[in-house]
Amino acid sequence: MSLLTTDQEKCKRDGICAEVCPAGIIELRNKDAFPSLVDGGDEICIRCGHCVAVCPHGAMSHAIMKPEDCQAVNDDWSFGPEQVEHFLRYRRSIRNYKNKQVEQEILKKLIDVARFAPSGHNFQPVRWLVIYEKDEVQRMAKFVIEWMRYLIKEDSPLVAAMHLNRVVSFWEKGKDPICRNAPHVILTHAHKKDPTAPVACTIALTYLELAASSFDLGACWAGYFNAAATLWPPMQQELGFPEGNVNFGAMMVGYPKFKYQRLPLRNDAEIIWR
Repeated sequence: MSLLTTDQEKCKRDGICAEVCPAGIIELRNKDAFPSLVDGGDEICIRCGHCVAVCPHGAMSHAIMKPEDCQAVNDDWSFGPEQVEHFLRYRRSIRNYKNKQVEQEILKKLIDVARFAPSGHNFQPVRWLVIYEKDEVQRMAKFVIEWMRYLIKEDSPLVAAMHLNRVVSFWEKGKDPICRNAPHVILTHAHKKDPTAPVACTIALTYLELAASSFDLGACWAGYFNAAATLWPPMQQELGFPEGNVNFGAMMVGYPKFKYQRLPLRNDAEIIWR
């Protein structure tokens, strides 16, 4: 099967597909020609689907997706600038959770939204690990505390920088400064040699955090958990990532205990114009 197929009855030969192709592998050889693949295009194509998505006539098909397989854009659901601003400013890092488990199906839907986050060269390197049971979340949090105690013993510069004595003290008093009693922790991992993985995983978790509120969920970047998962071999072993894969981010997720009533202020943007 050809990588690209053009429905010649629908195609208007307007060249939009060729113009948007990020790899530049689609061409119209003359004004009467239909879109075609350049020599070697099969190897260069990044499988992004832009050619299929942009065609207003539904004439372009890719070997891995057809127009009828793709959801149509609903312009009625578009947000205006004020709505987008309010949505983004309303986002809060949630550190207080109800003692209530989120159904797995809801978390699957949340991750299904986040998987559409962009990635360099459309490599889509992001893989997911959900620590679902709260007892398991707390067990892994103990590994984080173990790592902190090791750093304190070794007089690591991270102790002061990350306030580890204070964190461990809170833990010993029965509080949870690691996962904030969140019922779930979601991690992203990818192959350690993939140069696109760190940014791709960060963007995917950002998508997940922003999408959480639409499911009545709250989320927060699990910084201490993430640091230990990145730097502490015993914890890495317990997490059990596939061989060659490493952690690239962790997020606490659950139902918020409180509802925020106002949008707090932030510093003005510092901009350099060139």
